[in-house]
Amino acid sequence: MNKPEPKNAVSNATSKPVRGLFIDGKELPAGTRETFPIISPGNGEVIGHSVNANEADVDTAIASARRAFESKEWRKMSERTRAKLVYKLGDALEKHLDELYELETLNNGRPTRETRAQLGKVADLFRYNAGLALSKRDAVIPVDGNYLGYTLRRPVGVVANITPFNHPLLIAARNLAPTFASGCTTVVKPSEYTPLTTIRAWEIFNEAGLPPGVFNLITGLGATTGKALTSHPGVQKLVLTGGTESGRLAGAAAARHFAHQTLELGGKAPVIVFDDYDIDQSVNYAAFGTFIGAGQTCICSSRHLVQRTIYKEFVEKLAAKARGIAVGDPFAKTTQMGPVVSERQRQRVLDFVKIGLDEGARLVAGGGVPEHLKGSGGFYVEPTVFADVTPDMRIAREEVFGPFTVVMPFDTEEDALRIANDSQYGLAAAVRTNNVARALRFAEDLEAGIIWVNDHHRVDAASPWGGVKDSGTGREFGQESFDHYFYTKAVMINKSNDPFDWFEPEMRDLRLN
Repeated sequence: MNKPEPKNAVSNATSKPVRGLFIDGKELPAGTRETFPIISPGNGEVIGHSVNANEADVDTAIASARRAFESKEWRKMSERTRAKLVYKLGDALEKHLDELYELETLNNGRPTRETRAQLGKVADLFRYNAGLALSKRDAVIPVDGNYLGYTLRRPVGVVANITPFNHPLLIAARNLAPTFASGCTTVVKPSEYTPLTTIRAWEIFNEAGLPPGVFNLITGLGATTGKALTSHPGVQKLVLTGGTESGRLAGAAAARHFAHQTLELGGKAPVIVFDDYDIDQSVNYAAFGTFIGAGQTCICSSRHLVQRTIYKEFVEKLAAKARGIAVGDPFAKTTQMGPVVSERQRQRVLDFVKIGLDEGARLVAGGGVPEHLKGSGGFYVEPTVFADVTPDMRIAREEVFGPFTVVMPFDTEEDALRIANDSQYGLAAAVRTNNVARALRFAEDLEAGIIWVNDHHRVDAASPWGGVKDSGTGREFGQESFDHYFYTKAVMINKSNDPFDWFEPEMRDLRLN
């Protein structure tokens, strides 16, 4: 497979052989620390090396973030000045958009069309949060008696931000933006698979004037660096996007020192398709929701519940659509789906194909490695669709995290709702119907934090994002995310100069509270 010559961003980010310690506004040398390779999923080539940061590195990074948080320069910065800085950071990212999307394609294998479209939204996250910082108001509370009651919101402190491989820069940015806008500081650990765009963002922000120590970045493995970071008592808030088990371990570690938490974890999104909605449009949305990012999204439309009256036709059309998707080099303009992130992830998808066959489901598309890509060195797998699946099968219950979906029939609304909600997960769900009353009923009754009606995978900086059940806690994006970076002080001021002595006999009628 021939990959185009890397452009400036790629050359820049991979010119140093070992990177991974960016603390207090400086890039530190790797020294004798353990390192690991960064692999390009498109061809399996090594494109750099990262440091496996140790506990001492984590201590140093958190100490830097704490100093910055307590510094007069950052802590006493006015909301207006902070908002201007955060807005400037968004502009700086947008200026480097072309190099960033190419670098992300190189590092995580998503086609350039996808990375360009996704990273085009990143600057808006900073602009939106700059607006929230500018408009932040605290409340005056009507209270009983001659008192003035009001609240003061103050930033929680140092934030540990652990990001995944599937949307490296977008997910980092959706938490960096409210971190900076609120006045917090952070230590970020990107996925060991895909650190390059986050590293480049650190450089861009450093050049744009973000004070040293506000944004520290360390690379490393989850079992070592991640564990040291999440369990560190100097962290006041943990933000993690990843698998449910990883979130459970990290959340338990952070809970030992009572850190605030925002966890966006696994999913098994149900998509309910009714026969009153255009079937071709349903199939197009199914393919989009399933195969975007090679299915490596927590909101992948991985369970299609289709009304029995159109079930057979839907299966046939979705299978044909999947077989027609062009899989290949993520830099090629004709590519519609790239590789998964690693050989390990590809093997997981292939293992679930075997599980599905053993369970008696019918494989109608994909299930293997594309023939024309077997010698490419990349981690490719075919868009895969199983039909005649029952809700108790593992392929209908467990998160695969690849280009893999199942189709199940239903007869009534009650059946569809029961099957959709019968899951440990509750991140996202979707409904395809032209019946407005039905859409409203399902939006209310589906057990998920994000609901799409006649769409999929749509996000907005102002719209909260997060799940219920084993899909996590807290919200990202929107006012809800911004508010999670503060704790609230309640202030009560006595406006009276009347004498007070609780223990004097003549004051026995004073109220206690």
